[in-house]
Amino acid sequence: MHEQSGNRRDFILYAGAAAAGLASTIALPPARAAQKKISFLTWNISDQQELFKQWIAEFKKIRPDVEVEWLDKNGTEYAAYYQTQVMAGTPPDIIDTQGALWLEYAAAGGLMDLTPYLEKDADVRARFNAAYLANWKLENKNYMLPFLLTKTMVMFNRTMFKASDIAEPPASFEQMMSSSAKMASGDKSGLLLLNFDWLYWPMFKMNGVDLLTADMKKAAFNTPQAVAVLEALTQQTAGGGINKISWTGRWTEPIGAFASGNVGMLMAHSPAFFVIRGQAPWLNANTFGVANAPGGWSTPNSHGWGISKGSRHPEEAWEFLKMATSERWTQRLSESRKVVTGNIASDKAILEAMRSQDPLAAQVLQTQLENTDKLTGNWPLPNDARVKQAFYPEIQNAVLGRKSAAQALKDAESKVNRVLAA
Repeated sequence: MHEQSGNRRDFILYAGAAAAGLASTIALPPARAAQKKISFLTWNISDQQELFKQWIAEFKKIRPDVEVEWLDKNGTEYAAYYQTQVMAGTPPDIIDTQGALWLEYAAAGGLMDLTPYLEKDADVRARFNAAYLANWKLENKNYMLPFLLTKTMVMFNRTMFKASDIAEPPASFEQMMSSSAKMASGDKSGLLLLNFDWLYWPMFKMNGVDLLTADMKKAAFNTPQAVAVLEALTQQTAGGGINKISWTGRWTEPIGAFASGNVGMLMAHSPAFFVIRGQAPWLNANTFGVANAPGGWSTPNSHGWGISKGSRHPEEAWEFLKMATSERWTQRLSESRKVVTGNIASDKAILEAMRSQDPLAAQVLQTQLENTDKLTGNWPLPNDARVKQAFYPEIQNAVLGRKSAAQALKDAESKVNRVLAA
């Protein structure tokens, strides 16, 4: 799973966009009488080519009058490609977005409100985990359907736990900091975090810190408790309890560091496990464990399906999404990609199968369906990217010793409030 690409302050409906390369395309030959064509754009999921071919063939049976095209772009190309197509008046009918990108698109009028479709097809709404479905709401309107679900959890190295006389994963922030300090020695550190897309925010939320006021109009994080949390993170970073890569790396670096076997805990989302397992010969049921973060708090970084407002065939696009998110096809996706999809029935089936076939992976995926009432870092902010850009550099300044925690939070507060007032 790749994090979202860089700065998207200029939204698709009015931004200039660089010309994009040719998209990877799969299309079945249209029937002679075909009058319509829809396309779906995915975010760096080219490994599912065979499954998407099957989707297209299946939909052809349902709607022989509709041709379907699949397009795929990696994270660095995706936004520019979509912008270009929107400006040309030919946006993909269906798009897959990750994290908070959908908010920018929806707020600027780029996505269809799917609420009327969900009200009309109540059985479709009922197939999904309600907490995850609500993750894609803006102003009480649902703009996306679940596709690939991921959220943060704590993975831990049992060997390092045992060597430091730590019996269980931490049940509180204080225990997490204490355990991290115990495991810090030489080139070993106790904890790694991922810092993009608010994936570190559970550290604050488990301490009762809110990013914004209830109306989301002002910063609410500059509190004595937040200062204490940031001071603890700074102290652990300086002492080696928290690996500095947590604040300077993105994806490859923290994953590689944990896979080396020299880090006690990693707070990341589920795709990290499958990458780490491929790099870590030490990883097995006796040496690896997984748990929810203290308090059950986690930040989602899921993929969802939306329909472009500029789609010429929205009804057909909705029919395609109904088929693709059905139990049959989500279960096949889960089997192929080792993910949960939000379809309640197929997620239950894949977990039951994996408990015997791949017990460690089953434990990881089980956390993705637990405590879904405690998702954080997923505020419905159309300017989410700008708020991140205002907030995180000041956190980095504190944990790397450039500013005091109090000063960093004060400066972050001013910057975030300016963004919110703009």
